[in-house]
Amino acid sequence: MSKSAIIIGAGAGLSASLARKFSDEGLDVVLGARNTDKLSTLCDETGAQAIPCDVEERASVETFFDRAVAASGTPDIVIYNPSFRARGAFVDIDPDDMQKSLQITAFGGYLAAREAVPRMLQAGSGSLFFTGASASVKGYPQSASFAMGKAALRGLAQSLARELSPSNIHVAHFVIDGGIRSRTRTEPPDQPDSLLDPDAIAQTYWQTYQQPRSAWSLEVELRPYCERF
Repeated sequence: MSKSAIIIGAGAGLSASLARKFSDEGLDVVLGARNTDKLSTLCDETGAQAIPCDVEERASVETFFDRAVAASGTPDIVIYNPSFRARGAFVDIDPDDMQKSLQITAFGGYLAAREAVPRMLQAGSGSLFFTGASASVKGYPQSASFAMGKAALRGLAQSLARELSPSNIHVAHFVIDGGIRSRTRTEPPDQPDSLLDPDAIAQTYWQTYQQPRSAWSLEVELRPYCERF
């Protein structure tokens, strides 16, 4: 059976670039998203299968993994991308929005890992990648919910890496420090390459996936050459 990749939080941008890259490299790709209708073009392009997955709901994540494994076998790699932020001054953030941010950005990552890890342990190998942000390591003003969620996700990745590496499971966390280029977000003419190219990010995920276990990375930071940090 060919190798397979699960990408959760699929849509346009980085997740689409990841789907194309891993598909181009010969992996069967399964995409998880709350709204799978938006993925039809990407599925046609990559041969991926889209399955509904709402990371706010434990039962939805469990059902998603059952269906994904039935379709493509135990995943060789699972990539967790979803996040949600409630912008604004701390005193103005609604507690329900704060809880939603933590649920999607961090707790959903736990739910995905909870399904992936036992299967990878049984298979004797696997990779589990989490998409972070500069907020994973630095909390910004008026972004408390995002900082809390991304920092928690990073903590989960660190804990899992230390626990699971001896079992031949590669856990990695990616700090995406900067804006990502898209059809609706492009660089000004006087600042070329000032946004992250999603295809270039996907290439780094692939390179990390290819690392020999004698030299695994836990954390990879990616930013444009001109980004302050």
